[in-house]
Amino acid sequence: MKRPALYIAAALAFAPFAVHAESAVTIPPPAAEQPSQNTGLETAVLAGGCFWGIQAVYQHVKGVTNAVSGYAGGAQRDALYETVSSGRTGHAESVKVTFNPREVSYGKILQIYFSVAHDPTQLNRQGPDSGPQYRSEIFPQSETQQKVAKDYIAQLDAAHVFKRPIVTKTDSMKTPFFTAEAYHQDYAIQHPYQPYIVFNDAPKVENLKKLFPDAWRDTPVTVAQAEKGN
Repeated sequence: MKRPALYIAAALAFAPFAVHAESAVTIPPPAAEQPSQNTGLETAVLAGGCFWGIQAVYQHVKGVTNAVSGYAGGAQRDALYETVSSGRTGHAESVKVTFNPREVSYGKILQIYFSVAHDPTQLNRQGPDSGPQYRSEIFPQSETQQKVAKDYIAQLDAAHVFKRPIVTKTDSMKTPFFTAEAYHQDYAIQHPYQPYIVFNDAPKVENLKKLFPDAWRDTPVTVAQAEKGN
């Protein structure tokens, strides 16, 4: 479970460098991605630590029409924050990214995921959070997505882009996604000065802007806005 803001603030007062975002890594795009034949919107479901940060990153990506925090990998009855935080439900904190493939490719979505959204070499943890609910996992929505993800991981490992092997899972095909509680949606946007966001998630958004200026969008798309548009 994520530490309460007050606890984090107190910890930072005594150990200011104990909590920080993972460093961004410059990586090449997927080498073998094929252009999408889909004329409609597509979705990607990604897990890589606290969903606040993953959501915040994709809300600033051009071509993304919505990014929703939620849970994937477990049963619907257990898809509740307090229950998932036990680490015993099989869920991972995840984000469902809806995007227009004519504006941003699935390969670009993955390049951002591996580069700035999280550290794919950390097993069952990200930053200050630990447990299987914070694992690195891609939940493919099609066989094509699964192949692109697997091939890309093999490409990055072969090039030794990271100092350690990538541990990201890709085998849970079309796993149901359950939307998280309303207070988790747009969390980083609504709480920009919360210590957890400042030290763990805001740097990821800044890294997106620096490393992917072509994909950067100044005004983030929020869940609230997306729901109004439906």
